[in-house]
Amino acid sequence: MKDFFSNLFGRNNDPKSIVSFDVLDAIYTYLYNGNNKLEFKIKGIHDTVLVNLYSFPGSFNYDEAQNEIKKAGFKNAYEVLNEIYKKINIGPVSEEQMLQELEYDYIHIQFYTEPTPEAKKYLKHVLHNFVVFFCCTNSLETNDFRMLYNNSFFLDYTKGILDTESIDIKDPKNDTQKIGFKEFEKVLQGICEYVKIELPKEIELPSAESLLPEEVEVTQETFEEFIKLVSRGDVDEKLVQKQSKKLLKNFKKGHTEYHDIVKGQWDFFESIDAWNSDWKFDPEDAEYFISEMIGEDLNFDYPEETYSHDLFPYIQSALEKRGFELMSYDTHGDNYLFFVANKNDVARILQLSELTKIEVDSL
Repeated sequence: MKDFFSNLFGRNNDPKSIVSFDVLDAIYTYLYNGNNKLEFKIKGIHDTVLVNLYSFPGSFNYDEAQNEIKKAGFKNAYEVLNEIYKKINIGPVSEEQMLQELEYDYIHIQFYTEPTPEAKKYLKHVLHNFVVFFCCTNSLETNDFRMLYNNSFFLDYTKGILDTESIDIKDPKNDTQKIGFKEFEKVLQGICEYVKIELPKEIELPSAESLLPEEVEVTQETFEEFIKLVSRGDVDEKLVQKQSKKLLKNFKKGHTEYHDIVKGQWDFFESIDAWNSDWKFDPEDAEYFISEMIGEDLNFDYPEETYSHDLFPYIQSALEKRGFELMSYDTHGDNYLFFVANKNDVARILQLSELTKIEVDSL
């Protein structure tokens, strides 16, 4: 049941914007009448996009959530909802309405983006949470919405949603929000494409192209291309054939255990020109090993007392002048496995990384 309250300000429905009531209501209708959870890929978005239709109090009717509610200082889910409603200027649920046990629906959309240049020093991806509540503006019928946002993991879901803040999608407060708000528009377009919601022609779409990835068969040739790109072509053809067959075989096994996934991939990177480094390294190490990898002396300027990931901007600037970029295989450990790619190949390497499930990162 969709039951919402009146908000105190003007209606939020720009007919040219994809972040509008009409679009969000169409997504809500799909989730309500069909599958209330979506998980799918969008081009250019790391990992999957998650879309869930939740409700107060129904989605909090289990022991862990009840404990979270009490831990947060509330008696029940309705009190949590009223606390959230205060942030977005929606009238509270009354005692009488609580006794009727009405459900109050909302949409929770999650996806990752690249971090800001500053955050890239310690983060590979940033999680964005957008929470959408519907309401009424100068009407007895639902005709509006309010949004909340944060970029934290909801390890304690109740605390997570209470920690969200009210946002205006047109007015980001920092660089992380700028990235997230812009990508949110693309995510909405991707959701509509995925569930086949036809968008009005007057909406200004973030992308003129399809946002859903094409089904691509991963073959030995896929791994061959990946190997040649990450090695910048400096690899023996026999090794290409041997490693591509081995990597494809492991890929088809569909391993889920970390050790099984990484073993063959690690062996491959150690067979090419790569630098296995501890998480902490100094500028002299970087200059020496990267010079070895590119076959020419690399020197770069950097501030005193600068180490490890703080050196990345200076390394990349020096490599860019030579048409290179430093990348790393994600070991999921406390070390780096660096390699140098041709800068023009980085986008394709990241595409192949997604296809082959060999996790590499642009630093």
